[in-house]
Amino acid sequence: MLRVSLILIAVFAALGLAVTQLGNKTGPATNSLRVADAMSGSDTVGYSRAVDPIEFSFPRDHGPHPDFKTEWWYYTGNLDSKSGRRFGYQFTIFRIALTPTPEERASDWAASQMYMAHFALSDIDGDKFYSFERFSRGAQGLAGAQAAPFRVWLEDWEALDTDGSQPLFPVHRLRAGQDNVTIDFRLESTKPLVFQGENGLSQKSWERGNASYYYSMTRLKTDGTITIDDEIFDISGLSWKDREWSTSALAENQVGWDWFSLQLSNGEEVMYFTLRNKDESEKAFDKGALVFKSGESKLIKPGSAVLTEKDYWTSPDGGIYPAKWNLQIPADSINLNISSNMPDQELDVSVRYWEGSVSISGTRGSDSVTGRGYVEMTGYGEN
Repeated sequence: MLRVSLILIAVFAALGLAVTQLGNKTGPATNSLRVADAMSGSDTVGYSRAVDPIEFSFPRDHGPHPDFKTEWWYYTGNLDSKSGRRFGYQFTIFRIALTPTPEERASDWAASQMYMAHFALSDIDGDKFYSFERFSRGAQGLAGAQAAPFRVWLEDWEALDTDGSQPLFPVHRLRAGQDNVTIDFRLESTKPLVFQGENGLSQKSWERGNASYYYSMTRLKTDGTITIDDEIFDISGLSWKDREWSTSALAENQVGWDWFSLQLSNGEEVMYFTLRNKDESEKAFDKGALVFKSGESKLIKPGSAVLTEKDYWTSPDGGIYPAKWNLQIPADSINLNISSNMPDQELDVSVRYWEGSVSISGTRGSDSVTGRGYVEMTGYGEN
């Protein structure tokens, strides 16, 4: 999907941060920005844009694309401890270009790339949500990304290839920790890559170039540990990885999005997103993918799915978010009821948004299915 990082370039400008001023930042933002305001200030001049389908190449495309303005490595998952305690997590590292053409500067601290990371943990049965944010510059080894062997990092938060032996499907290790919460996971893909949209080109609005290059790893076998207050939980479960790079912005009439990644008990996955408009005009770019048990996938075309909100949660900081949904895809006989596992999974960071673990029940054809997944919602909790 768009991912939150599409708005981050304007976030830095709106906060008055420059590469010569910004050091490292950890913790929540005191004020969040409106998605539409942040997106409207984005300058695309000089940057590459996602215009036509491309020939993807690996391991190159696991790594950075500095000629594009924004990029992200995004992981979510639902995990269980051996005792059955349920957890959800999000770990995302964003790259943000500050200039399309790097300038020659004398200082070793100078950088043309900024990095930001979000780390969140949902302790579902403990009814506790943790979220953290960090910034750093792409200089002096503080933050960066590389393709071979794959690694992306911000200080000691990182995602990396464990051995380099599988450049197309690297076995990932995720490590992040702050305050009293730490994760250390091993992720191994069990399915081929899924190229979203038109062979990996995901169009977001009518304007040519308002698009991203986008692929996913939809079923990653996951094991490792979660530590909370010195209590260590051995966990296992499933993760999802999204990769996008872009120089796009929301169209003027678009105010936010709802994005769903759903892993079903029958071995299938569904990705679906809807872009919300200021008015009731046609939403011509809502789409997704159905991934079969075999790993083959098909496009969920605009207009072929019906998403209905069923219940809501009101943030104490303002904003009303959907909390339950029904998703129907009639052509594929899919009818899914989706419920948040915790009402408050809102990140109050540079851009306030909701990203959290959900549970699924419903039918696929004549068969009953269950599942778990993740939902991201932006533009609801704005000041």
